[in-house]
Amino acid sequence: MAKSENGTFVMKKILVTGSAGFIGFHFTKALLEAGYKVVSLDNLNDYYEVELKKARLAQLCRYPHHHFYHLSLEDRQGIEQLFFKEQPEVVVHLAAQAGVRYSIDHPYVYGASNLIGFLHILEGCRHLQVRHLIFASSSSVYGLNKKIPFSPHHTTDHPQSLYGATKKANELMAHSYSYLYGIPTTGLRFFTVYGPWGRPDMAYFKFARCILQGKPITVYGKGTLKRDFTYIDDVVESMKRLLLHIPKENPHWDRENPDPATSSAPYQIYNVGNHTPVEVNRLVELLEKYLGKKAIIQYAPPPKADVEITYADIQDLHQAVGFSPKTPLEEGLRKFVDWFLKWEQGSFK
Repeated sequence: MAKSENGTFVMKKILVTGSAGFIGFHFTKALLEAGYKVVSLDNLNDYYEVELKKARLAQLCRYPHHHFYHLSLEDRQGIEQLFFKEQPEVVVHLAAQAGVRYSIDHPYVYGASNLIGFLHILEGCRHLQVRHLIFASSSSVYGLNKKIPFSPHHTTDHPQSLYGATKKANELMAHSYSYLYGIPTTGLRFFTVYGPWGRPDMAYFKFARCILQGKPITVYGKGTLKRDFTYIDDVVESMKRLLLHIPKENPHWDRENPDPATSSAPYQIYNVGNHTPVEVNRLVELLEKYLGKKAIIQYAPPPKADVEITYADIQDLHQAVGFSPKTPLEEGLRKFVDWFLKWEQGSFK
């Protein structure tokens, strides 16, 4: 369907995991609209409202060149059979148990999905010798690091949450498979992705729902915590460009001074963020403006797992594909609210 940058192969089929999830839905839809043949999977779990996941999936299933599997990452036999039957050339792994705070009280879910599940995907990629594996990491891997903006060349050895630790583990696991089996692998550290069809467990969505219903919202740290809010369309554009930007071995990689973002294996890590930290207070102000209602705010100390600021250094991403996320929060949040009001009114149900 599409050629790589050096024209070495024709991409016939892409496997996307987590296609009923927020980023997975948008990326799968973009691939289908571009004419790719896509196989996808999701387990449709109830971490947040399943109705939203099914509504996303219903849109994807309108495309004749999309084949969906209702399947969990933990199902080793099911994953093996899917790889054997579908023979994807490229794998985009976006399925995972999400949520920083949820990982505090539900640690085993993260071990099963994010560690064992990812191992099953890696094994499928190994046996099939896929052309490119792209997988979702997270800004949460930066943890206790205070050097900003966060760079993929920084060390990330001190995560603040189990969720962040599993994402760090994913990067290490992927590197080992890239090194041992020569699988070209790209890891993407996403920074607070938001937009239409978003996740109800995230602050912007929860705040919008509570403000609309006249319920109080809980704002941590007096609202001065900062997040690098990244609009979903910018994330999708970054991923589409990276799809054909297949990593190669770095001939200058130094074992004595190892760079975490690259390797002597065909492996690369990128930040995907807006490069513009914004205070949570500003997020609330914009939601109040677009919803036409004042928020009832309750302040609370930030949970121990929460970082003070996320701020993406995206120089490597721009250098690689000539694109940087750029949608200002004012524009992206307005588009989210436009969709959100329709969703709450049942327009998509």
